Amino acid sequence: MRRFKCTIQYDGTGYSGYQVQPNGVTIQEVVEETLARMHKHPVKVIGSGRTDARVHAQGQVIHFDTELAIAPDSMVKALNTLLPDDIRVRDCKEVASDFEARYDVVGKEYRYFVRRTEDAFRRHQSVLIPYALDLDVMRQAMTYLVGTHDFSSFCVAKTETDNRIRTIYEAELIEYGEEMIFRFKGSGFLYNQIRIMVGTLFDVGRGRFAATDIKKMLAAKDRNVAGVTAPPHGLYLWEVFYPESKKGI
Repeated sequence: MRRFKCTIQYDGTGYSGYQVQPNGVTIQEVVEETLARMHKHPVKVIGSGRTDARVHAQGQVIHFDTELAIAPDSMVKALNTLLPDDIRVRDCKEVASDFEARYDVVGKEYRYFVRRTEDAFRRHQSVLIPYALDLDVMRQAMTYLVGTHDFSSFCVAKTETDNRIRTIYEAELIEYGEEMIFRFKGSGFLYNQIRIMVGTLFDVGRGRFAATDIKKMLAAKDRNVAGVTAPPHGLYLWEVFYPESKKGI
């Protein structure tokens, strides 16, 4: 058996998230069904983590085991021939048998896309914010999110893990034409953390919170003190990071 590591991108619009679940079609389900067609038996796929319904990915990472005598480049071509057009395999590498797409992760980058004008072609890939935002104040607020903090105020109250301490290495707001891109790079993120941080930053930009209120929210460790949860369809899992020793052959 050989272990393959694949980087995939997907438009999450028509899916109930990444992870297999009883109700709704998911990314993992479609990829596993495609691999099963190639192998003539079930193939288990492990991903770097979950994404919610309507959330997209530019760089989700998966791994699976195969007995097929096929080169990684040929695996990319075969999968892209069989997968629906809204799921694409960007890259495939053979890795050591102990590689784990989920447990070997050392960091992730997410991006959240916001547009200021109506756009029929971007309606499922970015969130429309038609009202004015103070970008300078929002950027100031983002500086308080950088570092190692308890992010209990910025995750769903019933988050499965008790350890809510995470490190954000980089946080920036990029203006790109008629769009704004929130970029967060960190050691890992809690359930809905990016969407709650972005929703709170919207409120900062509208004057509902001061930039320094972010520090008070972090100290409170209470979801009720932070802002709204931003819609899912602006969010992208952009890149997943692994140690050099786990990058593949």
